[in-house]
Amino acid sequence: MPEKLDQASNFANKIWNAARFIIMNMAPKEEILAFGKAIKEEQTGKYKTEALKIEDRWILNKLDNLIKTVTRNLEEYDLGIALDNIYSFIWNEFCDWYIEMVKTRLYSENKQEKLQVSFVLNYVFGDSLKLLHPFMPFVTSEIYAELANYNDKELMVSSWPKIKERVEYDETNDIIEKLKEMIVEIRNIRASKNIHPSKKADLIFVTTKYKEEIEQAKEFLLKLGFGKTLKVQDEKQEIPEDAIQIITDGMELYMPLEGLIDKEEEQKRIKEEKEKLHQEIARCEKMLSNPGFVNKAPQAKIDEEKAKLEKYKAMLEKIEK
Repeated sequence: MPEKLDQASNFANKIWNAARFIIMNMAPKEEILAFGKAIKEEQTGKYKTEALKIEDRWILNKLDNLIKTVTRNLEEYDLGIALDNIYSFIWNEFCDWYIEMVKTRLYSENKQEKLQVSFVLNYVFGDSLKLLHPFMPFVTSEIYAELANYNDKELMVSSWPKIKERVEYDETNDIIEKLKEMIVEIRNIRASKNIHPSKKADLIFVTTKYKEEIEQAKEFLLKLGFGKTLKVQDEKQEIPEDAIQIITDGMELYMPLEGLIDKEEEQKRIKEEKEKLHQEIARCEKMLSNPGFVNKAPQAKIDEEKAKLEKYKAMLEKIEK
């Protein structure tokens, strides 16, 4: 129970912090509402594709999926599952990813860029608060009153969010999810090699499929991927030999290590890690080949040592590569 209370407290803090950031930095409310009307196509009711960037369309598409899922959860009385889905979306997709992706645009002196982001932040956060309201009525009502909305109704009497499908976004080739995977991998590589955050890397993308999308996402890729420069090319040419390769469906990323690490220190670190893994592998193999251990130890302990041996071997193979 104390863990649940801590989790709820942390979530409330997360929402307050996100609300404070959005309200303090977004464009004036009347401009946000006017922008929303201006980018909507009269015939279809959809937002013009060119009016929003790829990450904007991604989060709006995610919101539509969330509304659909949570509405079904509530209709089936799966209240706990509904809350978990809302919690995950607000904490992960919206706060940890989308807000971080668009900070440079929100701070931009380009009024159009700031309006784009302000509109999407206001739109997505507002509907998220509506979904969360049955579970956290007071916090959500307080924040919602500070956002821009078309009807000026209090949250308690506002209409339940509906699936609007107002953006074109290809979920089958979810480029933003692919870029998120690459950013996570960049961070893991930098952490494993103890590369200081102040040392920025050149990011070289090789793709013919996602050139336009990567160009649109350039700002947040540089920010979240600790990039100094970003280049998109069709073929693998003029790629430095020391570049680390990250591959996903439809594109490859190369990150040259020159200037990022001390090669002698890195070789020393790798050598020490290999020696340590060899020692652990020898220990596990000796233990598992000992009849006294195999015959007397609980099966759970034997399975644990076998799992460790496989893990150490996999780690050693990765280091040697």
